[in-house]
Amino acid sequence: MAISYSWNVSTVDTYPTHNSQSDVVYNVHWRLKATDDANNDAEVYGSQTLDTSDLSSFTAFADLKASDVQGWVESALGAEKVTEMKSSLDAQIAEKVTPTSVTKTLG
Repeated sequence: MAISYSWNVSTVDTYPTHNSQSDVVYNVHWRLKATDDANNDAEVYGSQTLDTSDLSSFTAFADLKASDVQGWVESALGAEKVTEMKSSLDAQIAEKVTPTSVTKTLG
């Protein structure tokens, strides 16, 4: 069972102006979705504040790509946390495929 992961990082909070730059992204509202071959899925979401103290490699808002923002989020979360989230999503999908508990109602 192969599981693929997709990030949604399209919703961001910006400072209108910050350190002489416009529309500086400082917070990202993200979703990480896992989907297996049978279209079972699981999702986790949150928000991540970004460090805006050094804007030496600033990218104008109009030029931002989702892959840029995803990279910032993954970097800010840390590789260990991202791996932990993916493992949790894998476990949620496994539970859907082969439940360890089922709730039933007496007739």
